Formats: sequence, structure tokens, C-alpha cells
Amino acid sequence: MKKIIQTVALGALLATSSAYAVSIAACAGCHGQNFELVAMGKSKVVKDMSLKEIVEALKGYKNGTYGDTLKGVMVNQVKNLKDSEIEAMSLLIKVDAGTTTERATDFAAAAAVAAAGGSYVNLNADASDEVRIEQEDLGNRNTISEKAMGLRKTDLYSENTTHGDKADYNRPAPGTSTRFERAYKDAPPMIPHSVEGLLPITKMNNQCLGCHLPEVAPSVGSTPIPATHFKNYRPRTAMNDGYVVKEGEVLGYDIQNTTDIKTVKAKQTDTIYQGRFNCTQCHAPQAKMKAAVANTFRPDYGDDAAKAHSSLIDTMNEGVQ
Repeated sequence: MKKIIQTVALGALLATSSAYAVSIAACAGCHGQNFELVAMGKSKVVKDMSLKEIVEALKGYKNGTYGDTLKGVMVNQVKNLKDSEIEAMSLLIKVDAGTTTERATDFAAAAAVAAAGGSYVNLNADASDEVRIEQEDLGNRNTISEKAMGLRKTDLYSENTTHGDKADYNRPAPGTSTRFERAYKDAPPMIPHSVEGLLPITKMNNQCLGCHLPEVAPSVGSTPIPATHFKNYRPRTAMNDGYVVKEGEVLGYDIQNTTDIKTVKAKQTDTIYQGRFNCTQCHAPQAKMKAAVANTFRPDYGDDAAKAHSSLIDTMNEGVQ
């Protein structure tokens, strides 16, 4: 018993020595709060593994000697960890009561991406319901009730009992969700799965890369990061003797908008371009809630493929003179 207590205490000490390196909260998005899930529908159930097996697996991923389908995902998670940090993480997995996430395992049921059959969820289906649009069309009415005037759809005397629709961000685990249709052609895709344990994204910790890097995505059925994210499209702009110089072209004194010239050459980068590293600035987790107003917007994708894929890189300069 004394040895067990000493071991647990040592694990706690190691955990506090490097908050990021031994944090297991980031693992919960795929493996579950108590490591009871089959991550991406393919992994072993970690809670059923022994401490020795977990340590050997994580070190094997780091050394490139362990793993099958999910090898590419896990290598990116552990490649920068020290062996001592891996051992501390493994100990935390076995002795901790659960990772500190709000609802890491309370996911809604959903079909696996591989079994989705190419179908996509329409984010605007309820908000674009024709009956609802007709009910909320106030422009053709002679009289308008108090309930119809505001977004809350109640009269003006019910403030104490009126509450907004609570946003529910509870989503299926990564690898078990169905993709959303893009809001419009070439729109950034929204996140269909839970982000428990995956946020916030920082310079040193971007969990999205583990599954969405182009070399990893095919093995886990995720959407690969597009080629545009590995390019710098921002033109080189500087001041030279009081003149704005953009991509070597002198634009003069009175330039109001220095973006009004065509992108000349995109600079290829070896890693994600620094302006794209914070994924959730464009790709946002989606809530289950009723929209305040009906939506009359109808996207024109051109073809069904555009509901899930972007052609932005092919039309980057379209319409720019």
C-alpha cells in the first residue's frame, strides 16, 4: 500500500512539473473522459490497458515503432514529449478519476464518418423551413402583434419569464460525426464533432493537426487541411521614402486600400502558415439551438461536391482586377 501511495504521489508531482506535457485533458476528445471510448472507431480502449502497455504504446508512437491506422495521429501528439512526461501521463490515465473536461463522454449518437455514405447535415434546415418563413414574413401583414415584433417571440410584458434558447454544444466524438454542408460555396467547413479537451488552440498546442494534416487525414476519415493553408498569400508591403511599395510596385502617397492589386505569387510554407494556425477563427463548433429568425438564404453550390469540398485555391484571384 505504501508503494502504491508513493507511486501516485510521484505521478502528481510529475504532473505539476509540466502542465501541458502531462495534461491528459486533450486526450478526452477522442478517448473519452475516463478513456473508455474506441477513439476514431479504431483504437484500443485505453482504460482496459495496463500501465506498462500504455507507456510502451506512447513511447512506441514517439519512436515510430508502434501503431497502425492511427499511427500518424498519435505521433503528432507525443513526438515532443520526454519519456518522463509520457510516464507521468500514463500514470495519470491509470490513477486519475477522469480528465477535467465538462462533458467529454456525453456525446450524442451519430453514424461514423466512414459509414455516412457521403451524406451531410444541412445546418440551416430548420431555420429555412418554408412554413416558418411564411409565419415570420411581416412585410405583407396589415397588423403586427407584439409577439411578432421582437426576436424573443413573446409579448412585451413577459420579461421575467422570457429566456433565450440555451446553446447546446454537445456533439459526437471525433470520428463519429456526420459532416455539415458548407454554408455557401467555398465557405470554411464548420466543426461537426465535440471539441472537449481540444481547445484552446495555442502556438504550442494545436490538437486539430493530429487528425487533419493531409498525410494523416485519409487514415482517419477526416477533412484534410487544404493546400491554401500552407501558402502565404499576403503581399509584401513596406514604406520606402514615404511611398507604399507592394510586391515591388510603388503605389504612391494616396493609397486608400493597399489590397486592391492581384496577388502576385503565393509563398509556399513547410508548415501551417502563421495566419492560419488558430483553426477556430474560421472553423467554429456548432450549437444545437433554434435560430432567432428564419433564414431565406439559399446557397448555390453549383454541384453536390461543393457542399463538402472547396475550390477556393483554383479561383483565388477570380474577380480581382
